[in-house]
Amino acid sequence: MFPHTLWLLLTAIVLSVCSQLQVFAQRKPPTGGRVAVVVDERLSALRATPQLSGKLIRRVGRGRYVAISGFRRGKDDVVFYRVRVSRRTHGWMQREALVASSQPGDDKRLLSLIVSSFDFDRIVRARIFLELFPRSRLRPKVLLLLGDTAEEAATKLSRDAERRLMPPKESTAPEFSYYLNYTGLDRYNRQGIGFVFDSATKQFHYDGASWHELIQRYPLSEEAGSAKQRLLQSYKSRP
Repeated sequence: MFPHTLWLLLTAIVLSVCSQLQVFAQRKPPTGGRVAVVVDERLSALRATPQLSGKLIRRVGRGRYVAISGFRRGKDDVVFYRVRVSRRTHGWMQREALVASSQPGDDKRLLSLIVSSFDFDRIVRARIFLELFPRSRLRPKVLLLLGDTAEEAATKLSRDAERRLMPPKESTAPEFSYYLNYTGLDRYNRQGIGFVFDSATKQFHYDGASWHELIQRYPLSEEAGSAKQRLLQSYKSRP
């Protein structure tokens, strides 16, 4: 193997490992307090002091686990949590940027944020909810919202893929494989959202996983009836 090629290979491996470590660090809650998750990156500035004018340490990404060790009300009547992001990084973050399963009412607060979100942002926050609140009575609502939003995304992905994909005529790969490898699906895949592809209409459809879970786990809920209708409509739209 040529030295340059070997160097590129080693670099790719190192970058891949670093990326995986970064994801692992985000998913592993730090010690030193109550576990919470960043859900609103618009407010997730980590500051040196509990005030909006405090020195910015860093911006913490959505989905990142932190540990809450205290709180303080700022001069503007804004509540700040003292949080630890890692062993070496800690500071103050506005309360509304976070939710914690140990905090009563935070599941309801996150649901409100999910409802006011759109597209991919709603999907990410819904996935955080389902992971953080396994026993919440609001889970059926979130599962239905997740499925509906994924199906709406499928419509948009279908338009984007048809416009951007131009499978080469000389390729021996099936045309549908180009669609199912479409890069626009990647970020949804990382959120555990799956799609099926109708080769006849060249349309993506949500695979219905959250609707199936809703019907199976919460069969008596009002949302279960809606999920059954969604699945029936989804099946009718396919050949």
